[in-house]
Amino acid sequence: MPSESRLAFEHPEVRAEADGQPTTPPDRISLRDHVVEADIGAFQQERGTSQRLRFNVVVEVKPPQAPLDDDVDRILSYDTITEAIALELGAERLNLLETLAERVADRILNEPQALRVFVRIEKLDRGPGALGVEIVRTPGQAAPVSLSAEDIPHPVVVHLSNEAIRSAELIGLLDALEAGDSPAILCVGPPDGTMAETGRALPDRRISLLAYEVNAWVLAARDRRCVVVGTRTELDWAMKHGQICVWAPYKIVLDAVDGADVDVTDPLAMTAWFAALMQADEILSVGGAAPQSDLPTRSLAVGETL
Repeated sequence: MPSESRLAFEHPEVRAEADGQPTTPPDRISLRDHVVEADIGAFQQERGTSQRLRFNVVVEVKPPQAPLDDDVDRILSYDTITEAIALELGAERLNLLETLAERVADRILNEPQALRVFVRIEKLDRGPGALGVEIVRTPGQAAPVSLSAEDIPHPVVVHLSNEAIRSAELIGLLDALEAGDSPAILCVGPPDGTMAETGRALPDRRISLLAYEVNAWVLAARDRRCVVVGTRTELDWAMKHGQICVWAPYKIVLDAVDGADVDVTDPLAMTAWFAALMQADEILSVGGAAPQSDLPTRSLAVGETL
């Protein structure tokens, strides 16, 4: 039996064998030294830069209830592990390895054969050694990784021009949106006037995103139903509870896998990108042109009824 200190640094397969060994040990499948590149990390110097991550995963599985007959459909495939990693890395940019490990574990544990999963993730480029986390999870320890298709709200995404924000007809528009069948998320552009510019791409991009958030709070001051939210969790909660919300784009754009491709200088392009991300039913533009999008779009003049 390895010592506790040595065991802490052993491969998860060794940890699984040493931890709570039952009379009849479970079957296990494992993924060793799987290295991928990803943009991840909470520090500024980690943003926009790929770094290597090494994954070691062990899944304890239920024994087969019938002969396998050499049929891959009767087992938990190795592809389940690699696909869980790829899907979670592709879903959004994350700050924490802990979050990524939780999500990978949750996705694997959605498989009916999975009994317990060990996930170790290490950053290989952040220091002289490997920096990482390891978690152990069983079914029921965390919320499901995603909503079912029928549970996902499909909002109406409403782009408001600055004229629409200032107009006396704004309250009537909010009344109509509140009475509608779909949850509404309001999007705005930057305020009128000249924004500060530094001549450097990254600071100017962040200044542009902050300008959107300034205008979001201007809109929130017009009516208390306009609640400014900046995370996907808050957006999902607001939609499920019928709350009108105003999108504050800073965090979602910066954390998106494709966020660097979003043109933050074009408010309509921002709204179209966000509507696609939220799987919106429709984009409604009030006080300006409709954005270019594959989603249904329409445009209303300020004061025109829905």
